[in-house]
Amino acid sequence: MTSEEVRVRRHRPKDRRAQIAATSAAAFAELGYHKVSITDIGARLGITSAALYRHYPSKYAIFAAELFRLTEVTVAAVTMPPQAQQWTPQRRLGHALEAIIAGTIANRPTVALARWEARYLDSDDRATLDERFATAVAMLSELVAGVRPELTARECGVRVIGMFSAVSSIGDHRVALAAKSLAALLDSLCWAIVETDLPEPEPISDRPGVEVASPLKHELMLRQAIHLFYERGYANVSVEDIVLAADLQSASALYRYFRSKGDLLTTAFRRVTDRMVAIIGPTIAESSGAAEALSKIVTYYASEALTERELAYVYYAEAGQLPVEERKPVRTVRRLVVDEWAALLIEARPELSPAQAHVLVHAALGLVVDFGRVYGDDEHLCPQRWVIRLMQIALFWESPPEAVSY
Repeated sequence: MTSEEVRVRRHRPKDRRAQIAATSAAAFAELGYHKVSITDIGARLGITSAALYRHYPSKYAIFAAELFRLTEVTVAAVTMPPQAQQWTPQRRLGHALEAIIAGTIANRPTVALARWEARYLDSDDRATLDERFATAVAMLSELVAGVRPELTARECGVRVIGMFSAVSSIGDHRVALAAKSLAALLDSLCWAIVETDLPEPEPISDRPGVEVASPLKHELMLRQAIHLFYERGYANVSVEDIVLAADLQSASALYRYFRSKGDLLTTAFRRVTDRMVAIIGPTIAESSGAAEALSKIVTYYASEALTERELAYVYYAEAGQLPVEERKPVRTVRRLVVDEWAALLIEARPELSPAQAHVLVHAALGLVVDFGRVYGDDEHLCPQRWVIRLMQIALFWESPPEAVSY
């Protein structure tokens, strides 16, 4: 063994495995699982791929291990200590919320991984991850029921999904807020979600059926592409998959309308951004104040996002897969939309700082995506009225005085 080899071995960190996991998870969350290679991870750590393989057999092994670690943190947060039997229901729930928020802030660089990249797990690992998260949801639901025993199990569950969504939304942005202030803000938001009363659902049977016309060919291609991106992830979908799903005879039929798979994704993103931008100006002009305007915008956004929940999810999950030339324009529009919402929120709630307002806006925007992902289009489980109310609560912490009627 050479003196150089001895020196390297002697200075190898004892926590190298943990370093690899943390660095890999941050890279996956930032760039997407498929865009990060073992070589990239090694470069970030200043080690070779061979050295990395001494700790993990594959990139997937690192990915799965980190996702399981995050769920373990979540389950641990909602697990009560023995002495909790003597606590009041409010203290037990408060203890769990404090632990959830602290764990999320500590893992902020990687929490987006579980939210957007978990679909890349194989079926067995995904089932295990979902089971662990369901356990955490059930445990937290019991704590909510202790505080509000009049609620049904469904009402408790919806609030729990809302709280997990709101807290984990801090992984989707880099708004700078001191950890203590951020924790206090998230804690207040979670309690607002627990304490709010949800409106009565609209009777589903009373809704008239609407005959939907067959989509034009280019629209059919786009819809099928969005569905596949949602189900499998953009990186796992080929042009041939889209051609087959759209019942086209060959790829040439698709290329008459779209230049590439990336062009399909770009078109989907432009559809969302155009809608989000177009509604802001007219709504402000027709409203009597900031609270009314923002409440109307929330109602519109929730309706659109839940009607096309797969598109809403793809818009959040696949930004890193856009063609390079499209990423900056999309980021710019996203930032402008958040800034507009935050400006309205500060006008309605002047006690908020710009950073606090931005955190709450991101939480509200993420809520509708997470509810659409968890509950799908099942109005029996989570009515649209509930989603709108919880988005308003995320922003105002109470129903705004000029809120749109349900």
